[in-house]
Amino acid sequence: MIYLDQAATSWPKPPEVLKAMTDVLENAGGNPGRSGHRLSIAAARIIYDTREEISRFFGVSDPLRVIFTGNATHAINLALKGILKPGDHVITSSMEHNAVMRPLRNLEKRGIRLSIVQCASNGTLDAKDIGRMVASDTRLVVMAHASNVVGTLLPVAEVAAIVHQAGALLLVDVAQTAGIIPMDMTAMGIDLLAFTGHKELQGPPGIGGLVIADHIDIAQIDPLICGGTGSRSESEEQPDDLPDKFESGTANLAGIAGLGAGLRWLKDRGIEEICAHLKTLSRMLIDGLSAFPEVKIYGTLDPARSIAVVSFTVAGRHVSEIGFRLDEEYGVLSRVGLHCAPAAHKTIGSFPEGTVRLAPGVFTTTEDIRLAIRAIGRVIRS
Repeated sequence: MIYLDQAATSWPKPPEVLKAMTDVLENAGGNPGRSGHRLSIAAARIIYDTREEISRFFGVSDPLRVIFTGNATHAINLALKGILKPGDHVITSSMEHNAVMRPLRNLEKRGIRLSIVQCASNGTLDAKDIGRMVASDTRLVVMAHASNVVGTLLPVAEVAAIVHQAGALLLVDVAQTAGIIPMDMTAMGIDLLAFTGHKELQGPPGIGGLVIADHIDIAQIDPLICGGTGSRSESEEQPDDLPDKFESGTANLAGIAGLGAGLRWLKDRGIEEICAHLKTLSRMLIDGLSAFPEVKIYGTLDPARSIAVVSFTVAGRHVSEIGFRLDEEYGVLSRVGLHCAPAAHKTIGSFPEGTVRLAPGVFTTTEDIRLAIRAIGRVIRS
């Protein structure tokens, strides 16, 4: 089996991740922050250690500004619904995942003014187009670091400079880039960063987070969920301190332990090495698919401007047929359709059919890519 659906969920996981999850349930399975006994303290220590790993990974000084959520979608909703109020203006791009688009459309019905910057047909964004949309009531700009459909990288640092000059905030969805591209929130100008653990951070499903930059006043962000935190239990009001203000309910201890192990594995492996490996695989995919005249590849076709996500269609063939036959006949696992990003497909011209998406990962080999290209050739010519 050749698994090329890493943009949905990374697989397989490093053995260290599986071991960490098992160990924490066997040896530290108490409820963190709810009790003073040894199992509760051990659980709390694992959670704090993972906060520290994440804060170093994304370049913030205070680990308490790492807010654990169920996934990136949860984190994005926390930021959008916690910051935006009726009458506020928010800007996003036309390449966004529904994790961004759907909460924005929901907020639009509640009195938020939404502007969508049109990207080019290869998924690229001109930062100046953001600047032309910024107004006096602009509160927030939200954008993906890279498209989940074509992999195109968006100019986060350039947009950040424009956004901050206007006095607004920048929220970046790094679900596709965390773990394969080095990033520093301060250097990039990111105010709020939403991540998920189950993709290239090598963690399990069900864990993600929102990282709040050191300079952001948390008083301007309302909690998405209120409830028990294990702290200030004498009060029926939600605590104002971090991270408790935004972390009601029992934490996903096993997920956090697995995420922490994934981060340590990445650090040992080296993000730069992983990035270089994926660029090689991306170049092989683009070159291999380009040899078939009936294939249309979307995006920049330049691994230096994209992550290793390659989308294509075949003239006269349904993407569902291509994906089904690759799986059933050759064991090549891809994703077909709209990839939860209809706006992006409208931008690149593949709506409503969608594309076949190939997304290799850190464990994918060059031989895997050669075999996948050979299989695609056999499918489209039979």
